[in-house]
Amino acid sequence: MTIYLSLGRIIIEKTKEDEKMEILNREAKYRYFILDEIECGIALVGTEIKSIRDGKCNIKDSYAIIRNNEVMVLNMHINEYKEGNIFNHDPKRTRKLLLHKSEIRKLKNHVEQEGCTLVPLKVYFVKNKAKVLLGLCKGKKTFDKRETIKQRELAREASKLHKYNYK
Repeated sequence: MTIYLSLGRIIIEKTKEDEKMEILNREAKYRYFILDEIECGIALVGTEIKSIRDGKCNIKDSYAIIRNNEVMVLNMHINEYKEGNIFNHDPKRTRKLLLHKSEIRKLKNHVEQEGCTLVPLKVYFVKNKAKVLLGLCKGKKTFDKRETIKQRELAREASKLHKYNYK
């Protein structure tokens, strides 16, 4: 964000960096096979959205469940807003995700029949609205996790070799 003072007015320019602010769940790709992704809205109160804009959100251990035909996200930690005083929120409250009925039915079928888990992969903004990228995931076994680490190391070495060959 760039701020300019011009003849007593403050001009604020938004840059691409402001729009690309996102909170990632890096551990999800290590722990789970991601079968499908779905973007959904999230019902928040005023101080929660301000904390997310400041980047004070943690989705590492969070997961989603379907309860009463509604999708709820649990263990999503959003820090209290420091200027929120008496209007502050509970950091670990259960939050409702906003999806269409047909999308909820599809997710419910996958979770019940295939034994999948709903995991938040990313929290980001689209047109000043907070969105959650929800992943339909299956858990990895220990040998799958070792394979993931091996593939990551091979890719890192290949990129190093590629970088040194062009210099």
